[in-house]
Amino acid sequence: MNFSLVYLAARFFYRIKEFARRWFLGSFLYIGRQTINFLESLDQFFAWRITLRNLFQPLYQDHTVIGHGIAFIFRSSRLLVTSVVYIGIILLAAVIYLAWSLAPLYIIYRGFY
Repeated sequence: MNFSLVYLAARFFYRIKEFARRWFLGSFLYIGRQTINFLESLDQFFAWRITLRNLFQPLYQDHTVIGHGIAFIFRSSRLLVTSVVYIGIILLAAVIYLAWSLAPLYIIYRGFY
């Protein structure tokens, strides 16, 4: 009788540990992977790194002062907008993960009150 209680207690705590590992770590890895994949697909359109590399290059090989100035303004504003979009997506993913992580605690809280 004593061994069965020890076994049941061990299984109970093992299951809680496994739930926590899968819920928190598994969801963190999943949301992180999905966010990175989404950012990579957006980078096909925004091309942040390429735009940064060509920041001081003229548009359409127009090597005049106006060509350099317009290119710098255009590319720097594109970098700024792209950075804001990327930061917004990362913050949205963090909020989703935080809500997902707090869901079990909220359910337990609502169960008691």
